[in-house]
Amino acid sequence: MSDISHHQAVVPEKLVQGKPHARGWNLAVLGVLPSWLLMGFALIIPILIIVAVSFSVRGAYGGFDWGFDLAGYKQILFNEGWSGEIEFTPQYLVIILRTLLLAGVTTLLCLTLAVPVAYYIASQPPFRKALLVYLVTLPFWMSMILRVYAWMIILGRDGPLPQFLQFFGAPSGLTLMYNDGATLAAMVYTYIPLMVLPVFASIEKLDGTLIEAAHDLYGSRWTALRRVILPLTAPGIASGAILVFVPSLGAVLEPILMGGGKQMMMGSLIQLQFGGGRNWPFGSAIAVMLMIFVMIVLVLIALRARRKEVAA
Repeated sequence: MSDISHHQAVVPEKLVQGKPHARGWNLAVLGVLPSWLLMGFALIIPILIIVAVSFSVRGAYGGFDWGFDLAGYKQILFNEGWSGEIEFTPQYLVIILRTLLLAGVTTLLCLTLAVPVAYYIASQPPFRKALLVYLVTLPFWMSMILRVYAWMIILGRDGPLPQFLQFFGAPSGLTLMYNDGATLAAMVYTYIPLMVLPVFASIEKLDGTLIEAAHDLYGSRWTALRRVILPLTAPGIASGAILVFVPSLGAVLEPILMGGGKQMMMGSLIQLQFGGGRNWPFGSAIAVMLMIFVMIVLVLIALRARRKEVAA
């Protein structure tokens, strides 16, 4: 009789304890459901559509027809000759390598310029620091195409920079437009705020006594930068490098407007396939390959950061 009464006392207690737990779990799921739906419609579904289009069949009059075909991926490296044989065509591989090189140089230049700028901002008093951060973010308040057109005026014929060079003996009518240098200058200007802000956030958290200790130990400014500042701000540098490198891979405006479209990049190649080329499967295949490469880079960076955390 005592065992029965003990069992009856225990079971209702478990049921009473389980209800709040289940209610809390349901509230947690329902609470984040709008976020999951938004991510699904805004991010996951468009990516799945692009992946599906990359495996589809090119339409007879452009666009695509639903089906399964690997022609879009084969076209990246191979092409069908006049007699029907498959030939290796490195032209698109050259475009991919050129894009990777330009994005890497853009990231390196942004990092080189952003570190001293971020360090200077972090060393200022609070009011001046807030003002300088505001000025760094100010270009984002204007349309990107207007910023690129501003650089077209600066570098174009009879622009301020060519006239400045003519003062030192450069030939008249000089233009600095429509080459890789102009494209690189516009990309660095466009993306450097994305590098300055995370590096500034890391330097601001840096303990200044460590830098003073490096100088007390007769370390030069270069030694303090190399042995103290850069290692301790590595997370911010990595975040800035990702924020600059990834959009640089898909840049379209700068190669077309500043480079004159002479050197094809991956972004302009994708835009061409969805426009005048009317080859949506091939354009989608290039976009998927670009996305896979970016994911591989991000995973490698995450694994490297994870190994450093474990080692620390």
